Amino acid sequence: MLVLVCYDVSTVTAEGRRRLRRVADLCENHGVRVQFSLFECPIDQMTWLRLRHDLLQTMESDEDSLRFYFIDEDAKQKTEHHGVRKPLDLRGPLVF
Repeated sequence: MLVLVCYDVSTVTAEGRRRLRRVADLCENHGVRVQFSLFECPIDQMTWLRLRHDLLQTMESDEDSLRFYFIDEDAKQKTEHHGVRKPLDLRGPLVF
């Protein structure tokens, strides 16, 4: 499945900035950053449950927000992109 993970983490305090880095690190371990706070994560169900758990444990619900969008293949094909940061084809091999 493909999950879009969006977050808004308060960075007013040093702890908030550390939470922001931890949330980004968790997402980077499972997906590709497509916007500053938006990741596309091609992920299986078990890995998703673990990532979701870790993200929810990291955030502060009274300061931060997370959104998860579950995208099916048809919806992915209808996605348009314009401008910089061209999207990667997550279905193929990723070469860095």
